[in-house]
Amino acid sequence: MKAIALPHTEILAEIIEPLLTWYRAQSEERALPWRGTEDPYRVWLSEIMLQQTRATAVVPYYERFLAALPTIEALAAVDEETLMKLWQGLGYYSRARNLKRAAEAIVAEHGGRLPRDHKVLLSLPGIGPYTDAAIASIAFGLPLPAVDGNVLRVVCRVLESSADIADTAVRRAIADALAPHYPEGKDAGDLNQAFMDLGATVCLPNGAPHCPRCPLQRLCLAHASGTEGTLPIKSRAKARRIEERTILRLEQGNAIAIQKRPKKGLLAGLWELPSLPGKKTREEVEAHIKEQGLLPAQITELPTAKHIFSHVEWHMTAYRVQLQEKAPAVAEAAPYTWATPKALATTYSIPSAFSYFL
Repeated sequence: MKAIALPHTEILAEIIEPLLTWYRAQSEERALPWRGTEDPYRVWLSEIMLQQTRATAVVPYYERFLAALPTIEALAAVDEETLMKLWQGLGYYSRARNLKRAAEAIVAEHGGRLPRDHKVLLSLPGIGPYTDAAIASIAFGLPLPAVDGNVLRVVCRVLESSADIADTAVRRAIADALAPHYPEGKDAGDLNQAFMDLGATVCLPNGAPHCPRCPLQRLCLAHASGTEGTLPIKSRAKARRIEERTILRLEQGNAIAIQKRPKKGLLAGLWELPSLPGKKTREEVEAHIKEQGLLPAQITELPTAKHIFSHVEWHMTAYRVQLQEKAPAVAEAAPYTWATPKALATTYSIPSAFSYFL
């Protein structure tokens, strides 16, 4: 394991008090439903939902999820269809499946209580080093730095470090540098949340920090030298793969055709509108539909759309296909499930990639 040398780490001892003071003064202004709770289940759920997702977007999902599944036991027992519907729109659906898998393990092995031992937490599905430290500090008061992109950005600017934050060794080095200065008890969780808030509202990415509002301004070496706009350094990620897809909104009467995606791969096991690889013409779509024994009455091209996943980007052509209602009957036509608008709204989980066409 390579060692990363960070500059000026002695400054980190000085940032704790001003950061905690700032957080407590402004936390009421940024009221979030998971703030102020030490309920391990609620802390865990919020941290999983907040991965790759803005806090303001998470709020309604968090509240709806807890209303339906108020306990770890309820989460462990929920069926997958209900779970996916509760998660619909949040993306990264493996997070929801890992929540359920972890809940099943907690019920079976820990009496339905989230374990206090952070090493045991780390062994649960879906819990990595950051989430482990966040839960352990907020719910149990353990002095563990939860190092995410916000912490990396804040620390690299304060220390004026040009280390590449895409390097996992840098993440470990920053966690190790912060650890000796972390308090125990409620302060540990507050400090991690203070870093999150500072990075989300003040020490913003892409060269646009609000330095006059920052409680660490007088300690920040990057601000002193005018380099805050160029830090942190992050090596460019591999370019996303572009995929052309043709989406079919097949309608017969009041029903819309949906189908299950494969159990492995992108959007595994979720419901989708039928789709074809590539960019198909109207004539190709008509031929495909007829091959399935369906009779198109009208085919209309819909506006194109683009949807970005973490490693792939879909460029979507789409067609609305109104089918002849008399023959064949929907129950006998093609390998689809035919859902009413009400069922789509209440029962079936359709990923947001297809929402452009619903």
